[in-house]
Amino acid sequence: MTLSAKREVVAVLVREHRIPVRRACQAVRLSRAAYYRPPRSRLTRDADVVTALNDVVARHSRWGFWKCFYRLRRAGHRWNHKRVDRVSCALRLNLPRRSKRRVPARLRQPLAAPTRLNETWALDFMADALYDGRPFRALTVIDEGNREALAIEIGTSIPNARVIRVLDELVRLYGRPARVRVDNGPELVAEAFVGWCTAQRNQPRLHSTRQARSERLH
Repeated sequence: MTLSAKREVVAVLVREHRIPVRRACQAVRLSRAAYYRPPRSRLTRDADVVTALNDVVARHSRWGFWKCFYRLRRAGHRWNHKRVDRVSCALRLNLPRRSKRRVPARLRQPLAAPTRLNETWALDFMADALYDGRPFRALTVIDEGNREALAIEIGTSIPNARVIRVLDELVRLYGRPARVRVDNGPELVAEAFVGWCTAQRNQPRLHSTRQARSERLH
């Protein structure tokens, strides 16, 4: 039974049944101080908690409840976790918050089709599911000079280390391309993949047999 409900029961016992306030409070397990204290709305009672919690969330929007709670404790607030959690749920901070995805800034490159082989390799991921419902992914590497599929790597998980391993094998077979075209997938913007691209750019470019054949055709 809530505090307001207990106060109403005590009021009925005192007003209609002529029972003293002390005995009525004992019957409903309510202290006389709580009965005589004027009720306050939760918004007024928890105003300090709301202000402090909103201040933490404004600075750290991706933090969960416990990080916010410990930050409030380090700031000197002594509210227990149950009260802070109740206020957090009332403010709907326990629901997932959508935020704009941040992608690294890049110079936009024109989508012009190269005239030679090994000029541009396009990397992309495709997803599908098996007959039993298990998902899998496919990494495709295409030479945009003739739309040849250089590699199709299939697996339930293809992390950036596996992407780099596939590209190293293709570089040994076909030579290093002038550039690679990728999207903003997590495997293709990871620090390891960016570092691999930087290392390849600093190495001398070898003249492959595919490039020589392309030059003869043109």
